[in-house]
Amino acid sequence: MEKRDCPCKRKKCPRHGDCAACRAHHEESGRRVACERESKRLLKKRERKTEERKMCTSIVFNGKKTIVGWNLDILDMEYRVSASDARVCIEINDAKEGWLPLFGANARGDFVAMPTCWPYDGRSDPGEGRQSNLLMLDIDLLLEKKTLAEAREIAATGAVCSVPGVSFQAQLSDKAGNVLQIVPGQGSRYLERPRYAVMTNFSPFKGDSELHPWMGLDRYNAAVAALEAADDGFGVEACFDVLQRCAQTVCPTVVSMVYDAEENAVYWCEGQAWEDVRVQRMRPECK
Repeated sequence: MEKRDCPCKRKKCPRHGDCAACRAHHEESGRRVACERESKRLLKKRERKTEERKMCTSIVFNGKKTIVGWNLDILDMEYRVSASDARVCIEINDAKEGWLPLFGANARGDFVAMPTCWPYDGRSDPGEGRQSNLLMLDIDLLLEKKTLAEAREIAATGAVCSVPGVSFQAQLSDKAGNVLQIVPGQGSRYLERPRYAVMTNFSPFKGDSELHPWMGLDRYNAAVAALEAADDGFGVEACFDVLQRCAQTVCPTVVSMVYDAEENAVYWCEGQAWEDVRVQRMRPECK
């Protein structure tokens, strides 16, 4: 088969454009043909672009207080922080659905964090028996349409899916400091008021068994080390210190958020302006 748009730079090669002859020659030498090398370069380029769009770090700590921290790391995505007596959430502007409240805390004390999970796992795609979309489950919890207990029951059935082609995962918590981790297609686990819980961009069910350059293992280890050393007085300021250690630049941390369950208050800063922290105290009677 002749290939007119052959990517090989050796234009004078007698096999240029002759796929069959080229493959036969390269099979003898053990080297890949130019089009295969080009495909790998394009794949890496696409992967780098994807990497720059979705990263994140979620932490929960239970000492004298329940403290929840969240770094949202995104690129080329429009976001806004919406704060009221009922909830403080980070909304993402979706081209089809408009503004979606995907992360943050509500006045009841629930916190929603949803990092991307790398590497992508096809089991997270919608399919037979997996029809409860994780994004909608998270939104329902944030808007108090569901409780953490109800989310736990749904996750336990294995019915939760992500969106096609992207493996999202979630670390959800309530005012008491209980944690629910959901990885569509892999499972869920409920942690009753753990000392701490950390989620970055790899599955807690796989750990470091499948290494990936975007899994955030360095951020995970940094957060765990800080929380291991923390005492019962761990609070808002200490949590911001951990988030600052885990902040990103290439795929930048655009919002850093801390929830204090005792105060029922959310503190946040944008663009890593650590000295410019805003606060919103929520009231449970406001929905």
